[in-house]
Amino acid sequence: MQEQKNIIAEAVFFILPFGAGCCADRFCVFRFCQKENIKLHIIDFTKGRLFKEYIELINKPKFSRGTALNPCIDCHAFMLKKAKILADKIKAGILVTGEVLNERPLSQNKRALFVVENESKLKGQLLRPLSAKLLEETDAEKQGIIDRNKLFDIIGRNRKKQIELAKKYKIDFPTPGGGCLLCEKLYCEKLKPILNNKNISYKDIMLLSIGRHFYSSKIILGKNKQENLLLEKEQGIKLVPKEPGPSALIKADNKQDETNLIEQAKQLIRKYAKKEISGFYILNNTNLNK
Repeated sequence: MQEQKNIIAEAVFFILPFGAGCCADRFCVFRFCQKENIKLHIIDFTKGRLFKEYIELINKPKFSRGTALNPCIDCHAFMLKKAKILADKIKAGILVTGEVLNERPLSQNKRALFVVENESKLKGQLLRPLSAKLLEETDAEKQGIIDRNKLFDIIGRNRKKQIELAKKYKIDFPTPGGGCLLCEKLYCEKLKPILNNKNISYKDIMLLSIGRHFYSSKIILGKNKQENLLLEKEQGIKLVPKEPGPSALIKADNKQDETNLIEQAKQLIRKYAKKEISGFYILNNTNLNK
């Protein structure tokens, strides 16, 4: 896009609650934009209203899911809707993505690309330069603002052409492939029970990647010393064994629930500890009591 005449390119990076595969490193994005002298806009879906909207999208997608909980078409459209708000604000007439036709079977087939364009109300404004010659012309191409001859006709899952372009422009890139955590079936089994919680937070989602989870993540056991320390810093009730073993983070709904969960956590700690446990400490926020 920077090689097009009279075009000023700016970047938009979305911080997503469940990551985005090879594109999840915000610091990598920041360094790239500094190197290329490109202005960077960040839209954070892990906080406030945007987080709630995103969780609602995961719970009730309008279009099909992938093999797990991944509503890829809805997610793409949601990001582009927010990008359009930004584009209108900074008076940008064209939105550009790196999507490649048929690279992803669910979200990047021709129908899906068309649906995303319509849902985000970007008809004629959404340019996919890597596959543009295989898609309908955008308004900018028709008007001669964008030179279509400088665009590409890449199709399929082979990344050979993209890798060649990356080398040409001296762009570092991670191993192609992967996806967000919503594509991981085992992760989604832990996620499902907490998705409908009205008070779900980004912290709850972060904790799903730590330790062993029991009773819809009401009890989380550390798998090693590092995870124990992380869990012990969290808000809530922490059960710490006197001998070496897993610490437990307990999230109770009420006092009765708390009593039951503490007893269950004690049993689980003893089960996973390598040595016999003689007793426990209860750490409640900042107060340590025997």
